[in-house]
Amino acid sequence: MKSILLIHTGGTISMQIQLDTGAVIPTENNPITFEAEKLKQYANILEIEAFNLPSPHITPKEMLVLKQLIEQYIGEHSIEGVVITHGTDTLEETAYFLDLTINTSIPIVLTGAMRSSNEIGSDGLYNLVCAVQVACSDDAKDKGVLVVLNDEIHTAENVTKTHASNVSTFQSPQYGPIGFISKSIVHFHHSPNHRTVLPIQNISKRVALFKVYAGMEPDLLEAAIQLGYEGIVLEGLGQGNVPPSLVPTIEDILKKDVPIVLVSRCFNGIAQDVYGYAGGGKSLKEQGVMFAYGLNGQKARLALLISLHNTDPKNAMNSIFSI
Repeated sequence: MKSILLIHTGGTISMQIQLDTGAVIPTENNPITFEAEKLKQYANILEIEAFNLPSPHITPKEMLVLKQLIEQYIGEHSIEGVVITHGTDTLEETAYFLDLTINTSIPIVLTGAMRSSNEIGSDGLYNLVCAVQVACSDDAKDKGVLVVLNDEIHTAENVTKTHASNVSTFQSPQYGPIGFISKSIVHFHHSPNHRTVLPIQNISKRVALFKVYAGMEPDLLEAAIQLGYEGIVLEGLGQGNVPPSLVPTIEDILKKDVPIVLVSRCFNGIAQDVYGYAGGGKSLKEQGVMFAYGLNGQKARLALLISLHNTDPKNAMNSIFSI
């Protein structure tokens, strides 16, 4: 049997619903930790609890702690895979953070639940078993960080939460899952064709994320710079465009050597330099705005944040973004 490191961080998978109020809340003892016996048939489990936090409480600082924990245990123990239980609201962000910062060939798998442990149809234990199965699979090696829920295997780069409550919420728009779990079978039908790893040691800088909208005024961008943000990500309109009112401020920000990354706010498609009018993607790229092909806003923010903490920020940004 393989040795799997199981890290708990909290989230719905570790919560219970209060029958009198209907509120889903963390409990003093994480109920998913009582299920270890059910996992022993799949792997030798080394189980630790990093935190017990709802996922909206997770920040890049906690993500960095997870990165350091994983690297520590890989270095000190004969770990052949890692499974992390996590709240679903920010699961995709933690997964992508780890994907960008940990250089290892062993499988790292994140999973969670949309229904708490004592709700009818609770999906937590089932998802956890599937995640352990994937982490034990030789075919899961060298595929980067994976996300496993609802019988599907997704890459950290492409997966996103698409529904507020449905158990099939995690999808990879345009790309789809790269594999699936069926009973005892773990099957991959294709693999990622590239992966960027940017080792970092700390998190201290800040990157702002703004969704662009019709008639957006530039004062929000100006305020971000005045508040000391070191980078900005814009979820632009369509293929990557902004109202002309933002153009002078964008130009001023770039002159201050504060990087700006543009993604599309659309659910499908990518931002690219197509339109040449004022505020169009082509003119923005000529000014020095970078484009994040295929990333959503929250992941582009993490990619820029991590790049800024790399020993060579410019080269790091070049490896992820189109400049």
